[in-house]
Amino acid sequence: MQNTIKQYDSVINVCRDLFHKKMKDYGSAWRILRLASLTDQIFIKAQRIRGLQKNSVRKIDEGQSDEFIGIINYSIMALIQLDKGVVEEPDLDLDESLVLYNQITENTKNLMLDKNHDYGEAWRDMRVSSLTDLIIQKLLRIKQIEDNAGKTLVSEGIDANYSDIINYAVFALVHLEK
Repeated sequence: MQNTIKQYDSVINVCRDLFHKKMKDYGSAWRILRLASLTDQIFIKAQRIRGLQKNSVRKIDEGQSDEFIGIINYSIMALIQLDKGVVEEPDLDLDESLVLYNQITENTKNLMLDKNHDYGEAWRDMRVSSLTDLIIQKLLRIKQIEDNAGKTLVSEGIDANYSDIINYAVFALVHLEK
């Protein structure tokens, strides 16, 4: 489990570094995005990964790793939006956004540790393509919940699905680093 924590932290550090740089470039312009827009952006990235996994030729010089990093960062933005709500004007400075980012990644890491305890790190035996499919499945669930105005009868909410997406994407990046 110690190795998993190191690998998890390493992946999150790469994602946080990119988030930090983009916040310096663009500020928190993403704060105006409605949840459905973030969900769709993540869905596009996941579909591109699936295409890269199926097709031998690519025309854009970004691979699976770049897209998984994007999935993690957009999912964190979505969780921030769920918590703080959508705004009409960017309202987060760099320091505040990083505090929120760190809180979310700490929560998702703890969720991962709890699930790894119960599942015995089964993800290590999974293929990256299966993790991609699970991310797409979670996104389709989120879209359905969004279409139902956030209401579910027996299912976990949107936040739990985004947290799982973050963890699946981290697992995929760990696999791709091998």
